[in-house]
Amino acid sequence: MPPRGATVDVIANARLTGADRLDPFGDDPVDIHLAQGRIVDIAPVRALPRRGEVLDADGGWVIPGLWDHHVHTVQWALVAQRVALGSVGSAAEAAALMAGAAPLGDGRRIGTGFRDALWPDEMTLAALDAATGDVPTYLINADVHSVWLNTAALRREGFTADETGVLREEPAFEISRRLNAADPLVGDRLVTAALDDAAARGIVGIVDLDMAWNADAWRRRLDAGFDAARVRFGIYPAQLDRALAERLASGDALDRAGLVRVGPLKIITDGSLGTRTAACSHPYPGDPHNRGLLTVPPETLAELMTRATGGGLACAVHAIGDVANSHALDAFATTGATGTIEHAQLVAHVDIPRFARLGVGASVQPEHAIDDRDMTDTIWATQTGIPYALRSLAASGANLFFGSDAPVAPLDPWAAMAAAVFRTRDGRPAWRPEEGVDAATALAASTDGGSHTGSALFPGDVADLVVVDRDPLSADEASLRATVARATTIEGRLTHVS
Repeated sequence: MPPRGATVDVIANARLTGADRLDPFGDDPVDIHLAQGRIVDIAPVRALPRRGEVLDADGGWVIPGLWDHHVHTVQWALVAQRVALGSVGSAAEAAALMAGAAPLGDGRRIGTGFRDALWPDEMTLAALDAATGDVPTYLINADVHSVWLNTAALRREGFTADETGVLREEPAFEISRRLNAADPLVGDRLVTAALDDAAARGIVGIVDLDMAWNADAWRRRLDAGFDAARVRFGIYPAQLDRALAERLASGDALDRAGLVRVGPLKIITDGSLGTRTAACSHPYPGDPHNRGLLTVPPETLAELMTRATGGGLACAVHAIGDVANSHALDAFATTGATGTIEHAQLVAHVDIPRFARLGVGASVQPEHAIDDRDMTDTIWATQTGIPYALRSLAASGANLFFGSDAPVAPLDPWAAMAAAVFRTRDGRPAWRPEEGVDAATALAASTDGGSHTGSALFPGDVADLVVVDRDPLSADEASLRATVARATTIEGRLTHVS
């Protein structure tokens, strides 16, 4: 095998997925010839001379490079330093686990990934203080929309909370921003390592939606030699004036190679399911006055999107509840903005066809459906919208873009595809299987252009490619999750090889 960093001229002895078998090759292996970063020919094995650097696929399948369309990059990378709380089943267990955790170098204990919606007990400041004492302790919800802090942490950050010790929405985001503002050298090292790992899963690109001024961070990483993935980075409303003043437009490249580019304006318009703040048509159980909240009023949303569109920025609008999705679609309709709705977890029946009519992409995270199935069946039992409506959206003509929302779910495109197709994990019966999509749609939704582009390879395509050990279009659920990327290339340059 050529080493990482080498530029490949031929991927030999490769097989094509079912999406490609409409051509004359059938199931026969082929050689894929590359030049100047593109596919120039696909031919029977040795039908053409193999010139230059040859990567032997050894019968593996070649597919387009995979993208994760929603990543909080620094927060995801820093998970490696934090206490994993995803398996805890109660507030008492979470507090006890944090009490036994060693503080980080800055003196803080940080845990991440808990889901409290179905816990049998309540989070309280007194209980967390009793367990954790004077060490500043922070527990970040899996959905990142709430953080449970002890008194020492609240004092350190200059915040106050009620008797629960829980901060929600913007105060919680501010805590995360502060925790993520690690030493840039440490953070950059962890980001690079995390994206190297992503390349080993077949990832060639991400949309980075960190809540920070990402342009400077990515310039710094590029200067240090970063080359593991393509990146499109988001801009938040607090930074919109700066972005417009600097004339940053979506698609603009920070580097000559075009590896890192400006992405969309990201606007968070409601809360989340797990924090019970997603803006919905019907109340949450046991709380008749709580229908979630719109964190950006509709008129402000339209103003932001109009300004972004005028400056050449696409828009990525976070909308989880059905009310938030309706308002987001209204804003796209009235402003003429382009872009995506992020999450689209609960969508009114009447709004499903509006995605396609308006040309708004549905940037969705299929693993969330599996993680949230019990919460959805409980907390959203009385909602009338469709939860995690992947098939309905695809059937209506919407362009689907898959992602993980890492660290909310692991950055693993194979897990996302398996969740989208089979709607299950760990041997449980499929959840709402009528909203599963076919494997070809799932694979295409995991590429740069989304589900509308398909996954067939043709001469002229950019050579962002992955060699995998099985055909993802014929794999069962367990096999799809276990897919191994043997090699990953960006314009023919190896970013991963095993």
